[in-house]
Amino acid sequence: MPKSKRDKKVSLTKTAKKGLEAKQNLIEELRKCVDMYRYVFIFSVDNMRNSKLKDVRAAWKHSRFFFGKNKVMMIALGKGPTDEYKDNLHKVSKYLRGEVGVLFTNKTKEEVQEYFNSFQETDYARAGNTAQMAVTLDEGPLEQFTHSMEPQLRQLGLPTALKKGVVTLLQDYEVCKEGDTLSPEQARILKLFGIEMAEFKVTIKCMWNSDTGDFVTLAGEEEDNQQKDEEEEEDDDE
Repeated sequence: MPKSKRDKKVSLTKTAKKGLEAKQNLIEELRKCVDMYRYVFIFSVDNMRNSKLKDVRAAWKHSRFFFGKNKVMMIALGKGPTDEYKDNLHKVSKYLRGEVGVLFTNKTKEEVQEYFNSFQETDYARAGNTAQMAVTLDEGPLEQFTHSMEPQLRQLGLPTALKKGVVTLLQDYEVCKEGDTLSPEQARILKLFGIEMAEFKVTIKCMWNSDTGDFVTLAGEEEDNQQKDEEEEEDDDE
């Protein structure tokens, strides 16, 4: 009788003793979820915001989300056919790169895609984000700001002054052009003026079915295959 894959011991070598127990607990928790739920999805996040992800968790209390600790999650699921927890789970692990997470659920592929395709929320852009549109502020009074804010606005580069106690923009000011990589100052100005440019969006990348062991790519196949080819080329160079 062949040995069960789930009986294999997991070695966390090269790991400091501190935190080892937490990582082992995470591995056990992930494997419990594999046994408990019918589907495993990998999702990527654009413009990650903890508050937004918290809202998603609250709406999907019937399911489990794991985000971060990609390397540990790869160990839990398996990096290859020889150490995978269940058949074809190592294919899921190949998608655990960057800002991605794992969703365990009994909801169908159609239900998952329908929810996340419609879940898009805007937020303030951060430094390093790309400006989605050009923004120019018109010359004139900025009555939304108190007089005590004027020095801060000036520090950000805005041509402001107090006129009769009112913060006033002395001339038109271009905050950003479409496509600009936002600086900390630009991001701060956009937030002060209530201009949201970042879109929090979840994209479902792939799915694994625990009943059949089937693995399906749902999005980003071309990108991931390109990344895989690049990694293989790097290995060949070594």
